Formats: sequence, C-alpha cells, structure tokens
Amino acid sequence: MSRIVITEFMDERAVARLRAVHEVLYDPALVDDAPRLVQEAAQADALIVRNRTQVRGALLEALVSPGRCRVVGRLGVGLDNIDVAGCEAAGLRVIPATGANALSVAEYVVATAMLLLRGAYRATAEVAAGRWPRKALSSGREISGKTLGLVGFGTIGQLTARLARGLGMEVIAFDAMMSADHPAFAATGVRCARLDEVLSLADVVSLHVPLVDSTRGMLNAERLQAMKPGAVLINTSRGGLIDEQALAGALQLGHLGGAALDVFDPEPLPATPHFEGCPNLLLTPHIAGVTAESNERVSFMIADEVLKALQPAV
Repeated sequence: MSRIVITEFMDERAVARLRAVHEVLYDPALVDDAPRLVQEAAQADALIVRNRTQVRGALLEALVSPGRCRVVGRLGVGLDNIDVAGCEAAGLRVIPATGANALSVAEYVVATAMLLLRGAYRATAEVAAGRWPRKALSSGREISGKTLGLVGFGTIGQLTARLARGLGMEVIAFDAMMSADHPAFAATGVRCARLDEVLSLADVVSLHVPLVDSTRGMLNAERLQAMKPGAVLINTSRGGLIDEQALAGALQLGHLGGAALDVFDPEPLPATPHFEGCPNLLLTPHIAGVTAESNERVSFMIADEVLKALQPAV
C-alpha cells in the first residue's frame, strides 16, 4: 500500500477512490503549513496539489531525498508552481489534468466578456435603492459581431473560440508556438494573426498562455495602449502576464472598456490600491477553471492517473 498526500481541495469522491486502494492524507489546509507539508511530503509515495503548493526548494527536496515519491498530480493544467525539470531529473512523474477544466475556463471568458460589454451588472444597487438608471445603461454592446482575440491557442483557447463563434463572434488568435498552417485554425474557423493585430483589432482580448520568462509582463503599458479603444481584457492564465498598474490606468482613463482578472501575482491578492475605484473591473479568486463539474473531472482524472502510476511494475 502506498501513501498519497493531498495538499489542497479535491472532490471527496475522488479522494475516496484513492483511499479504497492506498493510505491517504487529505488536508486542504496543508498548503498553508509549510513545516508540516515538508514533513508529510517526506513520507509520500505520491503528492497531489493544485496551484498554490510550490513543488520546488525544500518541498521538492523532501519528496526526493528519501527516494520514495514517484508522482506529482496537478489538479489543473498550469505547471508554473512545479519545478518540472527538477522533478523529472529526480525521476518524479508530473501529471497535469490536461483538458479537464477547459470548458469551465472557456465559459468564464465568454460570460465575463458579455457582462463587461453590456455593463448592466452595475445596476443592482441603484435599482434596489429605487433609482432607475435606464438611460445610462442603454448603450451596452452586444457580443455578436464583435472580434475575439486570443493570445495563446491551445486546448482552452480553441474551445473558447468555438463557444464565441457560436455566439456570432469573429475570432483571431496568436500563438508563438503555432504556424499559420496549423490544422487547429482551419478546424475552428479562426484566423491566425500577429500579436499586434490581435491587440489592435479585437473587441475582447483573452489570454491563454503559460507564465514563462518570455511571457512575463507581456501586456505592459505600451501593449495595453495599443489595444483597440473600448476593448475588454480577460486573464484566466497567470497574473504575471499583465502590468496591473498600467491596466488600472487604462481603465481609469477610459481607454479600455473593461477587464476581468481571475489570476494575480501574488496570490491571494493583497490589498491593491491601484484597483480601487477602477470602472468596469471584475476580480475573481482564481476560480475560472473551478466549477462543480470541472472539479469532478479534474479530481477523477488525477486520481485515476496517480493510481496507474503507483501500480507495481510488471
């Protein structure tokens, strides 16, 4: 029997599937207790994490030094919280839940784009107070006929494109790793574009790239200024992609029509004065990929993959 340590929340039924075969320590608060986390990791044959557990440094050393741990399961797709090269060098297999939360993220992008373009979500307090701001809220924009620009065109970007096209949007996409003749563009009816085209032409820009050295700060003040006036920016990837202060300025000056941010650097987001009073800004706590359905898919995918990885070699 192997020992599995789970440091963040996971579907309880998937945890039960693991417990039926192995010893399991399931403690969603373990991520916030670094000394205990390192101690428990040293006794783990498998580690399962989400995005907050940093699998590097002392934690990685605790996994590696006894020579016991075989696999790290990631309840999600981003791997910037995991020293993948260090894990692989030590013989640890890293397994992300590729594709399992794609629909949840794609729906978040489309939903927030519709909210920000329409602007009507701001009316609740006024209407409840007996006011009637109908004229002020009568210039919202429809999503049909607008252009969606995707920065990154992997699994989530492609699914977002399909949903957007179903609503009548035109879709263009930039992906530094894909040539214009990549079959994904023809399959989804999306035009391959340069990054500067995406920013200047799109009414809605959505980010779908990993946080690496080449993408950190990619949406800086200059590129935000190059976006189409009134455009909406949505980030469900990683917080370090955007210069947050420059974004706040672009919103306050009215250059951008809105923004939805689900990810930040660092997380949790500390008190942030530059976001106070920003118009048309939606902030959510890294939940774009987390719904009841996606959590079930992600959890069972990783549970099954970890069980396979722990099977004795034949």
